Amino acid sequence: MVLMYADPAATAAMTAEQRAEVFARHEALHRDLAASGELLNGAGLAYPADTTTLRPARKDGKDGKDGKDGGDGGDGGAVASDGPLTAAAEQLTAYYVLDCASPERAREIAGRVVDFHVVAVEVRPVHDSFGMGGAEGTGRSDGTG
Repeated sequence: MVLMYADPAATAAMTAEQRAEVFARHEALHRDLAASGELLNGAGLAYPADTTTLRPARKDGKDGKDGKDGGDGGDGGAVASDGPLTAAAEQLTAYYVLDCASPERAREIAGRVVDFHVVAVEVRPVHDSFGMGGAEGTGRSDGTG
């Protein structure tokens, strides 16, 4: 899986030319990955301001924003808050689910999306897959997809 991060403020400030450049590069990558059969899924995500984060409710009535459930196992339901999980400038902006022959190939693909807009990319193996491109349910034995 390739997870792409960008600064939403920088994204909003992009010129039409910059947006067209980013779009063209991703379209070229989509074509290449479709031709190779490596792209299983992918999407751009809405701005973090449109995000809702859910955390376990605490029995003590606190909002659970500290990431701890107070030892109640989360059985108090969930508490929703506006915004992303973290308050970092760089936020998850898009992802690709890939079926690659090796971790090196996944990193090669990820390197094609790092630029002035996508400031960081995580390459993370998927250990369990479902409902994507006929996957068997456990991912590849080599941990790459």
